[in-house]
Amino acid sequence: MAWLDALRGIAALVVMFEHASYSFMPEFRQELMPEFNTGRYGILVFFLVSGYIIPASLERRGSVRTFWIGRVFRMYPLWATAIAAVLAVNLLGLANMRDFGNQSTGTAAVAHAGLLQELLGTPSVLLVLWTLSYEMAFYLLVVALFTVRLHQRSAAVAVTLAVLAAVSVAAGITLPDAALSGLLGTGLLIGLASGALVVAICCASAGSPALRVFGGVLGGVLALVLVPFNGTVPVWEGLIILAVMFLGTAVHRAENGQSSWWRAGRTAAVVVACAVAGAYWNSDEAPFTRQGWIVAFLLAVVTFGIALALRHRRIPRSLIWLGMISYSVYLLHPVLLAVSDGTIGRWPQDNPVLVVAFFAVLLPLCALTYRYIEAPGQAWGRKLARRAEPSRRTPAPQVRPKKPPIRPGNPPAARHTSQPTARHTAHSIAPDRAEVQGDVSVGS
Repeated sequence: MAWLDALRGIAALVVMFEHASYSFMPEFRQELMPEFNTGRYGILVFFLVSGYIIPASLERRGSVRTFWIGRVFRMYPLWATAIAAVLAVNLLGLANMRDFGNQSTGTAAVAHAGLLQELLGTPSVLLVLWTLSYEMAFYLLVVALFTVRLHQRSAAVAVTLAVLAAVSVAAGITLPDAALSGLLGTGLLIGLASGALVVAICCASAGSPALRVFGGVLGGVLALVLVPFNGTVPVWEGLIILAVMFLGTAVHRAENGQSSWWRAGRTAAVVVACAVAGAYWNSDEAPFTRQGWIVAFLLAVVTFGIALALRHRRIPRSLIWLGMISYSVYLLHPVLLAVSDGTIGRWPQDNPVLVVAFFAVLLPLCALTYRYIEAPGQAWGRKLARRAEPSRRTPAPQVRPKKPPIRPGNPPAARHTSQPTARHTAHSIAPDRAEVQGDVSVGS
C-alpha cells in the first residue's frame, strides 16, 4: 500500500501549495489557476484514495461497529487539535476566525461535531474541513450498502451518481448553496440531521440485524439528501465527488479479483465523461474556471492511474513519509498560514524563499503531531475495536492422544491414524488475512 501513501503525500503538498500561493506566490497563482485548479486536483486525488481503501477497511473488519470506532479515532484527535489551534490563535489576536453569520456558537459546534457542517449550512472553522463533510457522506453510503449487502455494486453506484450529475446539468437543475437550510432553517436542519446521524451510527453498529439495516439505510438516505440539496458546491459536483470515490472502490475490486478490469474501465470512462460534460456545460461557472476544473479532474484521474500501474515498484521513502503525515499537513497548514497572514501579511509579489521556509516549518510540526496525536489515536482506536468486537482467532491445533504403552513381548497394535488433509492443515495453521493485514485506511 505504499503507493497510496505516495498519492496522499503528493495530494497534501499540492493542496498546501495552492493555499500558500495566496500569501507567497500571488502572481504565479493568477497565471496558473485559470489553467489548472491545483486545489481541486489534490482533493480529487484524496477522494480517489479514500474510495479505494475505505470500503475495503469496512469489509476486512466485517463489522460496522469497529469501522466507526476506527474512523472516530483516526479523524477526531487531529481534527480537535486543529480546531483548538484555530481558537487559540484567534484569542491571541494572531488570526481571525471565520464568521458564522447569524448562527449561534452552539449550533455551529453541533454541526462541526458530526463533520457534516459543510452540508448543514455552516461555514467550516477551517476552510479545508469542507472535504471531511463529503468524506462523512461517503462513509454513510458505504455503511448503507454494506448493511443491505449491496457493497459489491460499487461500479453501478459510481455510474448512477455520475449520470445523475450529468442529467442535473443537462436539465438545468441549479440550487442555491445550502438550499434545505434556507427552507427549513439552519438550526432546525442541524438538529434533525445530527440526531439522524447519531441514530444511524448507533443502530448500524448494533447487534440486531434489523437495527443494522435500519441504521445503515437511515445514514445512506441522510447522505443522499444533504449532498445534492444542501451542499456548498453545485449539485452536479457534489454527485461527481461521490461518484469519484466509488470509482476508487471499483478499481480496488478489480485489483482484488472481485470484479473485472473491463468493468472498472467502463466505470472510469462513464465517470470521466459525465464529470467533464458537467463542468463544461455548467452555466454557473466562468469559462476559465471550467477549464481549470476539467484539467484538474483529468490530471487527478491520470495520476491515480499511473500510481496504480506502478504500485509494485519501489516507492521513495520520502513520499511514504509524506503520506504518513498527510492528514496533519492537510489540517494544520491553514492554521500556520493564518498566523503568517496575521503577522507578516501577504506578499504582493512572488517570493519562493518564503514558500520553502513555510515548508521547513510545517513539515517538522506535522511530524510531531503525527507522532504524538495521530499515531496514539489510531492505537487507542485499534485497542478499543478489539475490545468491542474481538477478532476471530484461529482455533488451536488439536492435541493427539498419547500412544498406549507397548508391553514387552507384545507387538504394537495396529492403530488408525487420522492425519489431517493438506486442505485442513492449511486452514488450521494459516492466520486469517484480517489478522495480519494492517489498517491502512485514512481520514482524508
